[in-house]
Amino acid sequence: MISFAPDTGVWLLATPHTSYALRVDATGAPCHLAWGPRLTLAEAEALAVPRPPATSSFEGIAPVGEELPVDGGTRYGPPSLQVRFADGSRAFEWQSTGRRVNDEELALAFRDRRYPLHVTLHYRVHGDSDVIERWTVVRNAGDEPVTLLRTDSAAWTLPPLRDYRLSHVTGQWSAESQLRRDQLPYGETVLTSRRGITSHHSNPWVMFDAGEATEDHGRVWSAALAWSGSWRITAQRTPDGRAGFTGGVGHDGTSVPLAPGEEFTTPPFAGLCTDGGFGAASRAWHAYILAHVLPHPDEFAPVLYNSWEATGFDVDEVGQKALAERAAELGVELYVVDDGWFGSRRSDRAGLGDWTPARDRFPDGLTPLVETVHRLGMSFGLWVEPEMVNPDSDLYRQHPNWVLRFPGRPRSELRNQLVLNFARRDVADWAYGWLTRLVGDHGIDFLKWDMNRAFSEAGWPGQQDGADRVGPQYVRNLYDVLDRLRADHPALRIESCSGGGGRVDLGIFSRTDQAWASDNTDAADRMWIQHGYGQVYPARTMGSWVTDVPNQLTGRAVPLRFRFHVAMAGALGIGGDLTRWSEDELREGAALVAEYRTVRHLVQHGRLDRLAPPAEDAASVVQYTAADASEALLLAYRRVTRHGAPQVPVRLRGLPPGARYRDTRTGAVHHATVLGEYGLRLDLPSGDWSSAAVHLVREPEA
Repeated sequence: MISFAPDTGVWLLATPHTSYALRVDATGAPCHLAWGPRLTLAEAEALAVPRPPATSSFEGIAPVGEELPVDGGTRYGPPSLQVRFADGSRAFEWQSTGRRVNDEELALAFRDRRYPLHVTLHYRVHGDSDVIERWTVVRNAGDEPVTLLRTDSAAWTLPPLRDYRLSHVTGQWSAESQLRRDQLPYGETVLTSRRGITSHHSNPWVMFDAGEATEDHGRVWSAALAWSGSWRITAQRTPDGRAGFTGGVGHDGTSVPLAPGEEFTTPPFAGLCTDGGFGAASRAWHAYILAHVLPHPDEFAPVLYNSWEATGFDVDEVGQKALAERAAELGVELYVVDDGWFGSRRSDRAGLGDWTPARDRFPDGLTPLVETVHRLGMSFGLWVEPEMVNPDSDLYRQHPNWVLRFPGRPRSELRNQLVLNFARRDVADWAYGWLTRLVGDHGIDFLKWDMNRAFSEAGWPGQQDGADRVGPQYVRNLYDVLDRLRADHPALRIESCSGGGGRVDLGIFSRTDQAWASDNTDAADRMWIQHGYGQVYPARTMGSWVTDVPNQLTGRAVPLRFRFHVAMAGALGIGGDLTRWSEDELREGAALVAEYRTVRHLVQHGRLDRLAPPAEDAASVVQYTAADASEALLLAYRRVTRHGAPQVPVRLRGLPPGARYRDTRTGAVHHATVLGEYGLRLDLPSGDWSSAAVHLVREPEA
């Protein structure tokens, strides 16, 4: 709900539990008033007091407190909007030109006082979420070009606190989503990706608290950017004790040309304030993503099998059919053929870009394999990497100008491949064309869409301002291809992958159904990766596989049961070489797949509580609870047993007092009050790498 006080110019956005207030000040600038617990409009008006004067001529306008800080006047903080006009002038002066409003969306329109540049700030709320979506539209209404040196989606102002702590994730390939919680330093802290993708190294979300929040207690402010290319978030802590942050498309040194009549729309930068600690913040994000981001949130992610670790590039019809037979016996629902099925692809050195089935491996094309998989009761999926090309390919030989490059500069290859310039309409149309034919001609149900290298030499020869236009237009064309493909094939489901978790964000999730969280399938490492991933993104989206040991990446050997229990915390997949599994392993695997299928509604659609974080020598425990509290699932893992270590019961959350729950494995009945206040003593097997899945079902009332 959105309300307005015309006498004071205060706007109040109300969500189920929070309020967000702003107004346009005497200079015409949109200024922040409040973001936190619910307020009435009259209470919000009481916050509309004049700014205190600057303490000296060196200070200027406070760098924190405007809805979109601009470059201009006596502003010295990081600008969210930075403009260069054709005559060389810079800065922006706010002048209000109107507004549009309904119950869920507010648009505040402005223009520069001298130049014909228009800026509209958008706000959207939902009746079932505390998330506020914000984005900005900039339009050149003049006859001369304008350059946008920086165009963020939004700036967020935090209330005055005794201290500020920043939570975010860092990492690298195969070590993504490593959670960090550190005191926010004074000055500016920049989180960014310069790689053309969301990146393995950081992710475009942040959380802030006063340094006192825990998993269950404390107020947390957070925001997430819906963008799948390069991005930047800048947090600022000022000497006078304030803090805020701004974020949007692109990194340092990038700019966006804006021709006459052209407009630039930023992606949403969604924000959220919650009470109840980091756990409540995560649950609020999960609910929002399921309700307002994912295209098919009510579905269950199928148990999939992927052939990569079993075959590598040695893919053929006979071998895939044999693997499919074994996968079906395990209870797999989706069979996915990975790299190596097309063209001259025998290694990562050649064939990428030539998307026709290899005749020597699939003499009659893919249809016989697809039909076999369907006959076995499974859906059929296929790995593709539409944005890449090997120099040793027919596509590159025909279109060497289709790749990102700078004329006269050396061309960098990573993984023996180059990046196709998806900012070009002909390249995007080519990709859409072969993809829609491939899916339609073969009845393909699922695509694993991969992207295995970062941008380099990101130029666009022959296009005016090409290097500046590549980044935003590349992502928009990528989105367009996905949108058209899904419109053609409504039953198609897509997994986002970029060498693992290099493209995980709200933007890609509005067009895909799940993500491959990491190429690292080692269950021990995955505990930490999944812990960081789940801070914002729900388990429904998190692909997690059981693969063979010793693990191909780490060399670590972990029991099959432990590997399954870790993978069951997300969208379960299997990636081992099933032709080498023993009969005992196949039998145990089938039983664990069946167990997962009975509880996945809790994992994928239930409430997540992190009862104990990952640890080296203590149990890590997550709880998933049905919306009506009729069932709960505990997944518990302990890497190392240490003699004499205390065995502390875990206290469950979200169960109604007075209810009783039956353990479906042991038949034991537990009182919810005891489980919540005194805890459940975990019955973990003795020894290292012990794990358990505890499924509790509510007993009927006596």
